[in-house]
Amino acid sequence: MSAPTVAEKSVSSRAEQWSLIQPPPEGYTADDLDRMPDLPPHTELIDGSLVLVSPQKRFHMRMLRLLEMQMVMQVPEEIAVEREMTTVLGERQRPEPDLLLVRAEASQDEDGTSVDSADVLLAVEVVSPESEVRDRERKPQIYAQAGIPHFWLVDRDDQGPVVYVYELEPVHKSYASSGVYRERLKLNVPCPLDIDLTGFPFAR
Repeated sequence: MSAPTVAEKSVSSRAEQWSLIQPPPEGYTADDLDRMPDLPPHTELIDGSLVLVSPQKRFHMRMLRLLEMQMVMQVPEEIAVEREMTTVLGERQRPEPDLLLVRAEASQDEDGTSVDSADVLLAVEVVSPESEVRDRERKPQIYAQAGIPHFWLVDRDDQGPVVYVYELEPVHKSYASSGVYRERLKLNVPCPLDIDLTGFPFAR
């Protein structure tokens, strides 16, 4: 038998690599994310399948930085800001919101890799082109079903950043719109916040 060529080795290696991220018939579980070696950063679990995150655009990163910096300065001591931390919403749901407001006591474990949905007060998603459908549709659905009381969807249009704010309607476990904000985001829930959305050149 002849030795495999470099090309054959490359194809075989690539196939082995991709086979590692094919979900089992029953799907992955939330606990599997902590057991699987060499997962790419920011891998999420949605409906039992792994979701790999593409490189983010500058708008996404700058908007996250703007929101995080102002939220950290304003939240009361009983609330903590978490950035890009997965949250366990169920056996086969472990998404990674861009930002979270959580109960401070749930943020004390320095070795923690996730936060329980019961401790989440707010989930924030900044829309990305590659994840637009998940950000706008599937993620809000599973956040609401898990009982997360507040959700923000951050997007942009010709005028700059726009934040769509939602509150949980607890009977039907779905979100209802409570406002659309440009330039300034001023709210009293889940805690008093007054955020200037014009802090970067793209917002002017």
